[in-house]
Amino acid sequence: MVGGLVAFLLLYLCALASAEQTPLFLTRNPVLSPRVDAFINDVLTEWNTPGGVSIAIVKKHSDGTWTVETKGYGNASIDGRQMTEDSLFFIASNSKLFNIIATGLLISNESLSRRISWDTKIASVVPEWELKDPIASSQSTITDIMSHRTGIPRHDLMYGRTDNVTSILNRLKHLEPSAEFRDIYQYNNNMYMLLSYLPEVLLPHKPPFARYVKEHIFEPLGLISTTYSVDVARASDNLAQGMARDGVNKTENLFGKGTPRAMRHPNWFLAGGEDGNYKSGAGGVISSAKDAATWLQVLLNDGRNPVTNENVVPPDVIQNVATGKTVQAGFALYPELSPVVYGGAQFRYTYRGHEIIEHGGSTTGFMTQIARFPSDKLGIAVFSNDDDYGGMLHEIIKWYLVDTALGLPPINWNTRVKSEVTRQYRALARDSHPRPSNPRPPSVSFEALSGPYENPGYGTVDFCFIFKNESRSGPPSPCDDSWTTLPGAIDTSVPTLLAKWDKAWSTHIMLTHFDENIFNVSTLESRHTINDTQPFWTAVVHEGRIVTAEFSFHQEENRLSISGFGLTGGIWGASDQAGTRKGRTAQDRAEVWFHKV
Repeated sequence: MVGGLVAFLLLYLCALASAEQTPLFLTRNPVLSPRVDAFINDVLTEWNTPGGVSIAIVKKHSDGTWTVETKGYGNASIDGRQMTEDSLFFIASNSKLFNIIATGLLISNESLSRRISWDTKIASVVPEWELKDPIASSQSTITDIMSHRTGIPRHDLMYGRTDNVTSILNRLKHLEPSAEFRDIYQYNNNMYMLLSYLPEVLLPHKPPFARYVKEHIFEPLGLISTTYSVDVARASDNLAQGMARDGVNKTENLFGKGTPRAMRHPNWFLAGGEDGNYKSGAGGVISSAKDAATWLQVLLNDGRNPVTNENVVPPDVIQNVATGKTVQAGFALYPELSPVVYGGAQFRYTYRGHEIIEHGGSTTGFMTQIARFPSDKLGIAVFSNDDDYGGMLHEIIKWYLVDTALGLPPINWNTRVKSEVTRQYRALARDSHPRPSNPRPPSVSFEALSGPYENPGYGTVDFCFIFKNESRSGPPSPCDDSWTTLPGAIDTSVPTLLAKWDKAWSTHIMLTHFDENIFNVSTLESRHTINDTQPFWTAVVHEGRIVTAEFSFHQEENRLSISGFGLTGGIWGASDQAGTRKGRTAQDRAEVWFHKV
């Protein structure tokens, strides 16, 4: 998952559409020449990355032979361990293709007692399936799920650190839709968690999803380093560290070095064994550039193992998931790109007249891109362990490699991307309004706003009140350790409500008073350092968007009672096509509504 500042740009730089073209003859000359090496190292230096990148390039020639190049650049760890072709990365949403191909294997399995197809309705096979929209509940098919057209936005903050697939499925019915069923494309990790449940539902021996993929995809294709198990990855001594920058003054230098911080791996709170966990289907694969090269060969080779030529994945499965089902972007951001369609875990578009099929991945500390040009028989993967700008780095480097491999005059994507990041940062600063000099108080006291609130999809949050003039006595507060675990996050000059909520992507939600019943919202993650004198640092998870909380009240006998609060401003992760919720009350307008407990 990426921060809001870069999400808009990545949406288009990782986009896709289709076009007929004549296959290009690719030379056998290496793409990773000294000139290209110098370019990559210069980009890493210019962006002040604490990490590095690992790269795979494959080219299939007219005689059926392959050229395969893999290489690492920069740092794999905070202590300066060199990045290599064997460095292991969490590939995040590039895991989704393994998931939907596993679904395709189930569809192709003629021995199943309960046969399924791409048009099978989810309600007919998954008992726990239910959405708030009754039409989407009854009519959603596997194709609808894989192509993100259920009407449900991301809602990534609904799942937490103690969840499993069934606990998440049981709460989907409480999530607000942001569009009509099959109306627009809206990316959703929860739907790929659902797909990962199918092997257990359909097969008599009920295999864990991760075991099923290992047996039917990883092993027969020779993806020897690829795994869902953090324990296995660690034992190899090749697991890269995600790295971030702490304390960057972005007003002074948006691309500053700050203090490099090593990060815990993104699934540290989940079981690390080979059975996987609820995040496996949406983003749990760990892999290397070397294995990515093999995977690209498989995809370009109609599902065949490039060494044995054994057909492991039916060609029609690869074709179906790469065929557009929804329109992700109806226009192109740059002249060299086209509009974008989405199939199953695959974007499709054209770049300078060449058709490309790809997908990106973004999780805490890791950004990945796996792209292939089917008519040109070219595949490229770029993996980064830069939490802040890894998505930018892999796009800049990817396009340079593409231009080089296809023999095209290079476009200066580095300048374009930097300019766009700067533009977005300035636009956010322009749209951010300072707190009034004399803000009006809320309708009840700040202290009264503290306490528990609940949303049946998101769970319970229990706010404590923090303010410089606060004098508190009584039992310890859940916020007593926040000064240690969230250094620099709390401005005590502004009335603040803080709650722990232990979500997959954040540990706290903070509401700072703006005016009257409106609060600004930040989702924060307390992250460990390797420094005993400063054991924690604070990351703002939803940076780049202006999210607000609006409290609402009702009369109860002779006093004003708190009804709850609504979150707005994009926290539910809806598509830009969805617009915003309208309504007379805060609850009507809310993307997520928490009622007072």
